[in-house]
Amino acid sequence: MGDKRFTAILGACVLLFWVSEVPAQDVLLSEWHVDSGKRAVKERHFDEAEQHYFTALKEAAGTPGTRVTGSIAALAALYLAEGKPEASERLFGQALAVQERMLGLEHPAVAETLKSWATLNADHGKDEVAERLFTRALAIQEKTLGSEHPDVVDTLNNLATVYKSQRKYDMAERLYARALAIQEKALGPEHLDMADTLNNLAVLYKAQKRYAEAEDLCRRALAIREKRLGPEHPDVAVSLNTLANLYFVVGWYKEAEGLHERALAIREKRLGPEHPDVATSLNYLAILYNHQGKHAEAESLFKRALAIREKSLGPEHPKVADTLESYAALLGVMERPEEAERLAARAKAIRSKRGS
Repeated sequence: MGDKRFTAILGACVLLFWVSEVPAQDVLLSEWHVDSGKRAVKERHFDEAEQHYFTALKEAAGTPGTRVTGSIAALAALYLAEGKPEASERLFGQALAVQERMLGLEHPAVAETLKSWATLNADHGKDEVAERLFTRALAIQEKTLGSEHPDVVDTLNNLATVYKSQRKYDMAERLYARALAIQEKALGPEHLDMADTLNNLAVLYKAQKRYAEAEDLCRRALAIREKRLGPEHPDVAVSLNTLANLYFVVGWYKEAEGLHERALAIREKRLGPEHPDVATSLNYLAILYNHQGKHAEAESLFKRALAIREKSLGPEHPKVADTLESYAALLGVMERPEEAERLAARAKAIRSKRGS
């Protein structure tokens, strides 16, 4: 539980102080509390850390902009990781109330709070809530920033990804296509930001069994990332995984294996052996090994992926359920039904609790 809270706080608190037009002493006091909270987290003094974040929130609450959003997001992520969704909802409600009162219902800062709230819900499998929040944020941004603003592109991508998760493929495709058109016009066809949208659209096409179109987009995204970032950047690993998963679906296992292994090597080298993204690569490769009949190798990777995800994300995260389900399927093939049933039941309990 401690490691999960550590990840949640440090992952969210980087949002805290993007914008500030308040007296210097207030900024310094808020930053002191945030820094003190970080130190408390590193020392595993979580109650003390929470008190510091509450004080930082109080200091930020009287000022407009993303300082409020960031303070709320840090605390909300902490509570969500602790399994306290009601507290997380209350905090985001507080952020919106403060901003709407001070800035109005349609200020861009309100949209940023909505997006932070939506992202947390999407990450925890609550797609209907995420859809509603992203939709409202998009409407605000289009009205206040214009229909082709970079922030609009980001929200289009996020909402499209939620639609894809809900199997609303036509709606997702329209938003991805719109995001691509805006980016290509504003940035050019080989800009790094294009790669994210190309990758997302490729995943959608794979789900629709439009494999040739998906492969073209995967290769285009991979080429952009390799050119702009170098061959060993973690974002290159994302494109490698996407292309490998496509090859897996069409039965090109040898090609998929090479790509997954390259992605895993990049992530282990650049992110460390216990990073959640390493677990993603391990999970993909284990599924592939299972289909190739390499059952012992697959089980070893599933065990490692499960341990990483439980430690870094918490034992009840949806991605833990993903690994449990895939591992259970392997155990079924290996004729170990009791173990398979136990893992499947645990995954089901996580899904039920999360509402996913």
